[in-house]
Amino acid sequence: MRTSIIIKMPFLSIVIINYNTRDLLQKCLVNLLSIYPEKEIIVVDNGSSDGSAEMVRNEFNEVLLIETTNNGLAAGSNLGLERSRGDYVLYMGTDAYPTSETVSGMIEYMEENNNVGISTAKLVLRDGTVDMDAHRGFPTPWAAFTHFTKINKIFPDSRFFNRYFLGGLDMKQPHEIDLCIAHFMFIRRVVFDRIGKWDEQFFLYGEDVDFCYRTKEAGFKIMYLPQFSVLHYKGVTVGIRKQTTDISTASQETRKKMKKETTRAMRLFYDKHYKNKYPKWLTGIVLFGIESLSRLREKGFFLG
Repeated sequence: MRTSIIIKMPFLSIVIINYNTRDLLQKCLVNLLSIYPEKEIIVVDNGSSDGSAEMVRNEFNEVLLIETTNNGLAAGSNLGLERSRGDYVLYMGTDAYPTSETVSGMIEYMEENNNVGISTAKLVLRDGTVDMDAHRGFPTPWAAFTHFTKINKIFPDSRFFNRYFLGGLDMKQPHEIDLCIAHFMFIRRVVFDRIGKWDEQFFLYGEDVDFCYRTKEAGFKIMYLPQFSVLHYKGVTVGIRKQTTDISTASQETRKKMKKETTRAMRLFYDKHYKNKYPKWLTGIVLFGIESLSRLREKGFFLG
């Protein structure tokens, strides 16, 4: 008598936080329905006014919709986490479009590498360039200085002068990184059990940096897997990136607020993780630099 062996596939929770990107969200969900069979899709709508929630209710019965007020990306991510059931949780933006091969391949990789807590794929922008924000080093004072003074652009392949984007690593081979962005972040469930939820002090920006920092402190690896790729529109919700100003529906009020949030996140992360690691004189210089950057961004300069 022949005995059949049933292999249980890992269950995947896909969590998307949406704010006023109805058309992109629709396109995103259509794409996700055809990838990986053992999954649930959770959309947390942060008080959109463009009919996003209605669209999900009317067109996607398979999707779990959570409607809430806009308390920030981290808060929305926690709401999605609370309702998720997956062995893995994939956080992604409405502007990310993975293939079935990418999702299945990353699950297989995570299953074979138990010491990896987070992984990400190669994110490819609409113009075909690689989104280096998915391949980051931690924002130490030196890494931040070389980035915002553009020194790292002069020496893009230098591990010393381009710590911000981890220059000098082979971008064609899998390797460990410090952090990736929550636009496509594949997280093992046990990571949440070990380090807790997203820090809701971060409204937008910095929440993924903080989460990755805590993940690495807990002893997990974070891996960049360039053998898998994802199309990424980048920054559609906030509308301050030049790559997506042509398709973003973000209001001027939203764009202005988001510029402030970028530097508020920098201050928060530094106070939380670095303030006690560096001498007071260096902390003073860093905080002065953040304040100067904030003022420039208020005047219309994005700078980084």
